[in-house]
This record gives sequence, C-alpha cells and structure tokens, in this order.
Amino acid sequence: MTARHVLIAEAFRWACLAELEAPKPGNVHVFADGHRMTATEFVTSADAAAPSLSAAGARVGERILGAVEATFSAVGSNTNLGIILLCAPLAAAAEREIPDLRTSLVEVLQGLDRKDAELTYRAIVFAAPAGLGRSGRHDVFGPATGSLLDAMSEAADRDRIARQYATNFSDIFDVGLPRLDATSRQDPDPRWATLATYLEFLSAFPDTHIVRKYVSAAAEKVCQAAAGLKLSLQTTEHPETMLADILSWDAALKADGINPGTSADLTVATLFASRLKAALP
Repeated sequence: MTARHVLIAEAFRWACLAELEAPKPGNVHVFADGHRMTATEFVTSADAAAPSLSAAGARVGERILGAVEATFSAVGSNTNLGIILLCAPLAAAAEREIPDLRTSLVEVLQGLDRKDAELTYRAIVFAAPAGLGRSGRHDVFGPATGSLLDAMSEAADRDRIARQYATNFSDIFDVGLPRLDATSRQDPDPRWATLATYLEFLSAFPDTHIVRKYVSAAAEKVCQAAAGLKLSLQTTEHPETMLADILSWDAALKADGINPGTSADLTVATLFASRLKAALP
C-alpha cells in the first residue's frame, strides 16, 4: 500500500470516528448507543472497511462489496452500508492524483460500469438495509442491466445516497462542505461543526432512511425540528449548554425507533471529503 493509499484509509477512519464524537439526534454516537447498535461497533466497522475502501486500483464496486463483507465479518450486522456507498467513489477519486477532488470524482462516476453495478447489488442484498424493496428497473435482486450510475440515477428520486451519484455528490460539495467549513472557522471544537453539518442535511430535506421505514410525514416532522435546532446552534456562543436538550431529543427519537441514517451517512462522506482535500496534494 502506497503512502497515498494509507492517507485515504486514515482519512476514512478519521471521518467515521469524528462523526461518532458529535451528539447527532437519533443516530448512534459516543454519548448514546441506539437502534440495537453501539458506537464501539461503528469504530470496529470503520477499521474493518478501511482496507477495502482504500484498496489500490480497485473499482468502486469492488471497494463496496469488500468493505461490506469485511464489516459483516467484524460485527455481524449492517452498520455502514450508506457510508460505504458514499465513500467508495470518493476514495477512488482521491487515488487518481487529480488536484481537484470533485473533478476526479466526476470522472470516476462517469466510468462506472455494469460490473460495478453487479458487485454493488451483491453488497446491498448482503447488507439487507431496512426498507429495501423491489424495483421495476435496476432491481438489486436481479442481474445488472446497466451501469452503477444508471441504477443510482433510477433511484435518485427516492434515495438521497443514490442521488449523490446522479448529481456528482452535490449535497456533499454544495451543502455539507460549506457548512462544515463555516462552522469550523467559528468554533475550534470539531464536534459542533460535525453536528452543524448533520443538522444542515437533516433540515434541508427529508431523511430517506426515515421515509423508507415510516412515511414522509415522520421525516418532515424531524426535518422541521432539526431546522429549529440548527438555528439555535448557529446563534449560541456556547453550544455545550445545548447538550442536555440535544440528548433529550436524541432519546425521544430513539425511543420511537427513528434513525436519520441518511443524514449521518452524508455527514461521514462530508468529513471524508474534507479530510481528503486537506491531506492529499
């Protein structure tokens, strides 16, 4: 493994662990486990997935399937499928040594083929995420009939992770990174920049993980509550004083079984992209 690939693997682990340090309402973090998952399992998952995510010369589909299988070998459950789906193209883009990460990512996405789709379908079926259904076209339970980009574009209207493939990761580069950078300049504690990024996603659009498990109305309600919390976080000079209220909402969401998993996955991908941009020439 070259020094560049070591940096990619380290950036992935860092992003996963940094996301866990923030008190993200409804999601697993170091302040509170939830949804029959623990923060320790997510740390183990990050360590397990990193080698496949950063494998030299691997196609995106190979990175995804390898990381999912390694995760299940380590923890026996689906803790990070969304994270892997988002971070695999970013890792492949970082490997290419093109100065602009987003430019490199566009080339990676345009190069996805049917083999990438086949491998990714296997990974998704293996992980069996909550709410996984059947589709008339590009069904993960059937043979791949087009490229992975074709399949993701087909699902873009109903799945925010798929939408990233179809839009060149617009939510990461146009929503997440600006919020992360702006908050990081205001507060030296990275936990609050991570939380602000999470709330930016959670308030900007209904979390599709919630929509799949429940209904759009539940996701909209969470979206509105996140908007209020985001405003409070932006206007306070001492975010640590908000922790009790944040954890109270966190507990209520978890008691109702509501997990904004897509917003958390987008947050990890934003942290990963940020770290790659900072660490790699």
